[in-house]
Amino acid sequence: MHQKISLLGCGWLGSALAVDLIHKGYDVSGSTTSHQKTRYLSETGIKLFLIEISSIGSNIQSFLSAEILIIAITCKNIEHFKNLIEFIEVSKVQKVLFISSTSVYPNTNGVVTESASTLLNPLVEIEQLFTSNTSFRSTILRFGGLFGYDRKPGNFIRSKKLIQNPEGFINFIHRDDCIEIIGQIIEQNVWNEIFNACSDSHPKRRDFYNKEARKIGLDSIEFNEDSNNEYKIINSEKLKIYLGYNFKYSDLMK
Repeated sequence: MHQKISLLGCGWLGSALAVDLIHKGYDVSGSTTSHQKTRYLSETGIKLFLIEISSIGSNIQSFLSAEILIIAITCKNIEHFKNLIEFIEVSKVQKVLFISSTSVYPNTNGVVTESASTLLNPLVEIEQLFTSNTSFRSTILRFGGLFGYDRKPGNFIRSKKLIQNPEGFINFIHRDDCIEIIGQIIEQNVWNEIFNACSDSHPKRRDFYNKEARKIGLDSIEFNEDSNNEYKIINSEKLKIYLGYNFKYSDLMK
């Protein structure tokens, strides 16, 4: 019998992840909040559920009929997650992979590992709701800025008048790496951990965005030279060691 996985949030990352997991032989249920997406997503082989975390309906028990739950939504409402966790506690779910963000770390103008202090914000509190719960095992995966395919970094700057912190550093990760890392966590059964996940290289924002601007035909972009140039450099060595992982898109300047 194929292992069952439920994926809360079939967005830009989640839908591609679901398709990859199906190709690997998993039985995947996925959720969306959009009726318009149901036909397209159903055609990919995902067993689709309409679920809104702010008003969870009676279909949640069927959706949570899986050993593994992956949460890939942008909601940061603590009360909504507390409510969701109550349903998880009485479900078949044994393991939760929560997709978080390196935005939980403050700018330190230095290298940041998983042991670094975090900000006091809703996302950190939501992470703690999962890591402190003993009804299931949780792993927190903190991604840097996501890019790849139709999400091109150069498009981020089209509408911006000035690029801030030009002497700061980039923390990005390609969607292909995100998907492969998630797959490896599941395959290697790595739980009760927190991982940072960013490409190995951290070019300066000035160098990186000048390169990306040229790729989309922008002759020039402007930087705020008066910026404080605050930054952080996300270290992903723990993930690489635990999973034996090598990034597919390691050098962001290539």
